[in-house]
Amino acid sequence: MKKTKLGIIGTVGIPAKYGGFETLVHQLVLNLGSKLDMTVYSSSVSYTKQERVSTWKGANIKYLPLKANGVQSIPYDIFSMIHAMIFCDVLLVLGVSGCIFLPFVKLFTNKRVIVNVDGLEWRRAKWDGWIKKFLVFSERMAARYADRIITDNAALQDYIQDHYGIDSSLIEYGADHANPVAISPEFMRKYPFLGDKYAFSVCRIEPENNIHMILEACSHKSDLPLVLVGNWRNSTYGLELLEKYAAVSHFHLLDPIYESSELNTLRFNCHLYLHGHSAGGTNPSLVEAMYLGLSVIAFDVVYNRVTTEEKGIYFSNTGQLLNIMNRLNASQIKKMGTTMKSIADRRYTWALISNKYQDVVTGAETVPTIRPVLTKKIAGQVRPSNPPVFVQKVRTMQK
Repeated sequence: MKKTKLGIIGTVGIPAKYGGFETLVHQLVLNLGSKLDMTVYSSSVSYTKQERVSTWKGANIKYLPLKANGVQSIPYDIFSMIHAMIFCDVLLVLGVSGCIFLPFVKLFTNKRVIVNVDGLEWRRAKWDGWIKKFLVFSERMAARYADRIITDNAALQDYIQDHYGIDSSLIEYGADHANPVAISPEFMRKYPFLGDKYAFSVCRIEPENNIHMILEACSHKSDLPLVLVGNWRNSTYGLELLEKYAAVSHFHLLDPIYESSELNTLRFNCHLYLHGHSAGGTNPSLVEAMYLGLSVIAFDVVYNRVTTEEKGIYFSNTGQLLNIMNRLNASQIKKMGTTMKSIADRRYTWALISNKYQDVVTGAETVPTIRPVLTKKIAGQVRPSNPPVFVQKVRTMQK
């Protein structure tokens, strides 16, 4: 039987170096390489000549001399689509940057187009003015011209339904690539704090990840060191926070770590995992923490409540976060970690996620008639009603 030719558009490339979409594609190739004829469009700017290969794990790799992020992501995605229009049966577009080109794809071909809209990129604080308007327009083009929309969180699924009347495919992220790692003598020498209890977080240093809130709360809790990994030097926001808090004696503000065993050593052996993300859908770093069985304290937005099935603990401000950390006991922490692991084992494995993508790509998807109903939608405030109820029942959206 002839394999479906799938072109994957919108990522830096594979093998994955960083990023949620890159990890997604990496895992799709590993899990579906024998079932689909896959072409992954990659940025030659992000890979050295020695790293560039024509195939990886059975997938074809086509390089473009542009960056996959920022303003260059628009022509990067468009040129990828043009090539895929000729050589692929199905286009899987990750993100909406290049979706202004979709009307031309549908005008000149009958190729099936699937778009993962990511986490409403236009809502991020770092975008303003024409960029925000452009992303909103691109999202509209995706909703209008894609044959299928993928959302990674039930809150985003509701948004797409409410704004565009589309019942999208809900496919989250896998996390079982994150493995528990025992503390080696090498890492103990490099990170002496590994021998004690500490709080941990890893993220991009951006305002919507509420780094300022986490740092301020943790600065008042000297008995629990904070280890925070991120790209501090990539923005004014990060540099200002680094200048303000770098001298705090119980803080360890680390630059990005791309080596998985090192990152997982720091994550897996932490006492508490702090998740400040307020934008996006299902955050990869959150489901990875859950799969590692970590106790999660997450910022109180509907995305995070849906991801954790409201079994985590949530904060909305500095005072709440500090109070939570002060009152949690060892028994509660252990129980919450076990619960997070149970949810991740059931929902966030790459075999499950890959099978769902395969069904969407091949048209074999069975659209569920029953799914979570959220008590407050993200069109207005993103924080859910207090307390929201995570239940399975027939969709009866509040209007």
